Amino acid sequence: MKKALFGLLLLCLNTINAQNNYPQDAFRSPLDIPLILSGSFGELRSNHFHSGIDIKTQQREGLKTYAIADGTITRIKVSVWGYGKVIYIAHPNGYTSVYGHLQKFSPKIEAYINKLQYEKESFEVETFPNFGELTVEKGEIIAFTGNTGGSSGPHLHFEIRDSASEKPTNPLLYGYDVKDATDPVLANLFVYPLTEKSTVNQSNNKVQLRFSKQKDGSFLADKVYASGTIGFGINAFDRQDLATNQNGLYKVQQTVNGKIYTEYDLETFSFGETRYINTFIDYEHFARNRQRIQRLYKTPSNELSIYKELYNDGKIDISDGLSYTVEITLKDIKNNTTKVVIPIEGKIQETKILKDNKKTANFLIAKKPNSYNLGVAQVYFPANTFYEDFYIDLKEGDETVTIHNSTVPAHQNFTITFDTSTYKQEDLSQLFIARLDSKLNPDYNSTYKRGNTFSTRTRNLGTYTLAKDSVAPTIRANNFKEKQWLSNYSYLSLTITDDLSGVDTYRATLNGKWILMEYEPKKNLLIYNFDNDVVFEKEYNLELIVTDNVGNSSTFKSTFFRK
Repeated sequence: MKKALFGLLLLCLNTINAQNNYPQDAFRSPLDIPLILSGSFGELRSNHFHSGIDIKTQQREGLKTYAIADGTITRIKVSVWGYGKVIYIAHPNGYTSVYGHLQKFSPKIEAYINKLQYEKESFEVETFPNFGELTVEKGEIIAFTGNTGGSSGPHLHFEIRDSASEKPTNPLLYGYDVKDATDPVLANLFVYPLTEKSTVNQSNNKVQLRFSKQKDGSFLADKVYASGTIGFGINAFDRQDLATNQNGLYKVQQTVNGKIYTEYDLETFSFGETRYINTFIDYEHFARNRQRIQRLYKTPSNELSIYKELYNDGKIDISDGLSYTVEITLKDIKNNTTKVVIPIEGKIQETKILKDNKKTANFLIAKKPNSYNLGVAQVYFPANTFYEDFYIDLKEGDETVTIHNSTVPAHQNFTITFDTSTYKQEDLSQLFIARLDSKLNPDYNSTYKRGNTFSTRTRNLGTYTLAKDSVAPTIRANNFKEKQWLSNYSYLSLTITDDLSGVDTYRATLNGKWILMEYEPKKNLLIYNFDNDVVFEKEYNLELIVTDNVGNSSTFKSTFFRK
């Protein structure tokens, strides 16, 4: 009994020490409101793990954002995608904090970045100030929260990274308090036969298992009859007390007859490995059902470092006549726990449901480069474009090529090259390579033109064609009219759209001088703030040129008055 208690105490201490390796009171909160999360660290996202926490900002923008400690700003970026407006601050204790999707910077940082924007005549800029050039103090206002970049709603994306390795770490390990007494949720449970001879409940396909809640709060799955090598997968999420968002788990453990087969957590990871999330989840299931199943077994191409323990790569060898008990434990960072128990009986059964192993004329070996001639186009896959070997489905059309489908993920870019020699020379400037979506609408792909060949680099399998865009972008003034007096206006607003290839560049001048217009592509908005420039005279002549991705351009001109 004493040994058991000592072992339990040691386990608790190890868990506490693992989390207390990080400073607990060095950093203040980046906001002065309670921390409620819309996204957790390590959450499963498209092609990556979430590298920070997303803090709710009460469905509004403009909240004061504070430096969490003394430091020096090492990077500032303004982009219409990604983190939008973002600040990186290096702190003396070896950590770097990151603040993303900002609405605007504090006055001193705004002035610094505006100067650079005017020098480069570009809204989108990135700069790496010299160490000590822009210093901040703990609690200093550095910015205001927003919804810029790839954000889908107002929030603050917040990260803490190791300054030396640049690896992001879970910010909740640094003493930040998020109210959470809610257990993780197990939504779906799956079991996979992992070899051709393996079966689960007379099936060679993955099987979804039913489970029910027990009196002690745990879950019990229906009994599994299996043979050969099998593995488990879970669709699960976590919730905090004050939010309904389905966030990511912190830790998962799988045991078989009391022995740990799999244990991983989302304490940290590297950006270089994050795309291997596509080997961590059942990607084909995700592509078909938009549901991410976390595999509790490791595939050969999985190079993630999140695993703390692995036995037999998490795969379970089932022998006829033997019984097994699998326990899967889900935990959040506050140690709230959900457990499911799965009884397994080893039993050789007739396979009634066979796995559909579709074979085509082309078997792609992932470790080797592969090239295919598809008539109007060629496709080239460098070695290790894909994680696994597979039969690739290729189809030639008169004007299109179909390169398999979206159920197979690519780890790196491959090249598609179209022959344009049959097209009229005058049409070439308006052509681009497009990927057709499910409704056969063309999506622009960056197209490189050289002689009679157009090429694009992409990670997306699917159907591609050459599309033509002959329509120039449209420009519309939103809050002003021609010859209007705008003395009391603080900004100009215009809408710019393009119906096919998309907006590529824009350039605006007032009385011939370049002006800074902020672009928000999610709303198709261009905004010019009058505070950014000195007053010229009472008559202003605005000229805006917008160009799409194939070179079609539109010019908007307007005269207004202001004093």
